[in-house]
Amino acid sequence: MTSAIVIRDLHKSFGSLEVLKGVSLDAAEGEVISIIGASGSGKSTLLRCIPLLEVPDSGEIIIGGEALRMRRRHGRPEPADSSQVNRVRGSLGFVFQSFNLWPHMTVLQNLIEAPVHVQKRSRAECVAEAEALLKKVGMAEKRDAYPVHLSGGQQQRAAIARALAMRPRALLFDEPTSSLDPELVGEVLQVIAGLAAEGRTMLIVTHEMSFAAEVSSRAIFLHAGRIEEEGPPKQVFGDPLTERCRSFVARHLNR
Repeated sequence: MTSAIVIRDLHKSFGSLEVLKGVSLDAAEGEVISIIGASGSGKSTLLRCIPLLEVPDSGEIIIGGEALRMRRRHGRPEPADSSQVNRVRGSLGFVFQSFNLWPHMTVLQNLIEAPVHVQKRSRAECVAEAEALLKKVGMAEKRDAYPVHLSGGQQQRAAIARALAMRPRALLFDEPTSSLDPELVGEVLQVIAGLAAEGRTMLIVTHEMSFAAEVSSRAIFLHAGRIEEEGPPKQVFGDPLTERCRSFVARHLNR
């Protein structure tokens, strides 16, 4: 299978705190990988390093066969080619915990802003595609609403549609339901499950264990900056190999 995202020996520290300690993973095209672990295990940092929202200290990131070029300046790592970073970021859809919709734009305007101005596609084409995406996520009737008038679940569904509007190679979800009231979680998970069923490549950092077990093709358990266990969901959630993973899953699976 073709690799969509390859990470090799990724290290990342914040000051004296080493958050990632040599993480490697290979996400194939069409694979859905759930990344689980306790708070502080490095899950969100790992996800944010992929599009260089956080710059790793060392290691290699390869997106669609293209290695992100890095250099050191004054002893610190930085991207060597900003145009490459922008191009690669454009090929990844990132859905944050906090929605990050532009508050001064309607839902539809949020969706078409980057495709029109970054990808230089025609406005008419982008509007038509955005309307189809809003229908897909159950938000067609909210196209002219502003984010402040939406529930948290509606804002997150709009954020997912906005990520899809960029026609991404892969989608990165950073705890997409953690900011939602419990009664709104299901509507967002339903949309993500639908995308998984379409065969989209996705990396999902989540605390929703039952959901992860259901939609994932592979699960990764991160502990203290290292991958401690990975494998098919049936193994990781049903019969973990390590005591730490077994304990974590038992605490969270039936919440």
